Amino acid sequence: MGKMVLITMCALLLLGSGSTKPQFVTSDVTRFYAIYRASDGHPTAYELQRDYIDVGSAGLHRLARERRHITGAAIAAEIVKYPAMYENAEKCMSYLPRVGERLQTVFANFRSIFPEAKFLPITIVISHGKPAGIADKDRVIIGLDPTCYTKWGNPNLEDLLVHEITHEMVHVQQALAVPAYYNDARPTVLQDALIEGSAEFITELTSGEAAEVPYANFARRTRGHEVEIEQAFLADQNDTGLSQWLDNSTLATPGDLGYWVGYRIVKSYYEHASDKRLAVRNIIRMNDPKAFLAASGWYPGIHIVIPR
Repeated sequence: MGKMVLITMCALLLLGSGSTKPQFVTSDVTRFYAIYRASDGHPTAYELQRDYIDVGSAGLHRLARERRHITGAAIAAEIVKYPAMYENAEKCMSYLPRVGERLQTVFANFRSIFPEAKFLPITIVISHGKPAGIADKDRVIIGLDPTCYTKWGNPNLEDLLVHEITHEMVHVQQALAVPAYYNDARPTVLQDALIEGSAEFITELTSGEAAEVPYANFARRTRGHEVEIEQAFLADQNDTGLSQWLDNSTLATPGDLGYWVGYRIVKSYYEHASDKRLAVRNIIRMNDPKAFLAASGWYPGIHIVIPR
């Protein structure tokens, strides 16, 4: 089956009248690989800028504004540096139809625990190795190249894509519910860890897959060091320099332990809550990280098990 047919099928899967079927925009990926194949895998910076970015979707333009270094020249240079990443991303397109089908179930689960959820357009793009995903009050944007190439992520790429898209759709709810908090230009380590940890935990609830598995296998990396890691996190919780805890992964090396700590704090909050639906609402609408931490019942090294 041709790539164009697969992408068209995926778009149709997620387009519909139901609110759990957001628009799934894949035109940027299709266009990129038309340019890529026409140039035998060596598109020029000019071709990528003119024929890919400049005529791209609203989502691609949003990403280029957010990350100003996403240009035709930057992508061309990355293709030279990591040719396998772009070959992998093209192969990854074949997973999109099934991902689309699974997301309908995940978003229905999401609506059942958070009835006011809004499922906004999802744009799949090719960039230059970062970011894997971003979200705002208007859409989710997923970079297929880093998502499908990162060496330490879940090797099941279908599961990984479902997880990544759901995680970013949680961020959409945060951006709509508490925009000042979500868009704070100088968040603390605690604040940003709770934003990301909330997205990880809600993704776990709605997808049925433990959040510690898809993202860098946190359980394996942290086993036996939980107290040490979380005590260090507490010492840094008020810092506005995030690089020790968040956004510090590379294509080859996992980082982002702030996601894991934030996830465990949120999970503890949910475990201790008597009204689970209210707990989900409070997690998504959180705007006071210190108060949330105090209410969570979490402490370094806590053992958390949520009955299923």
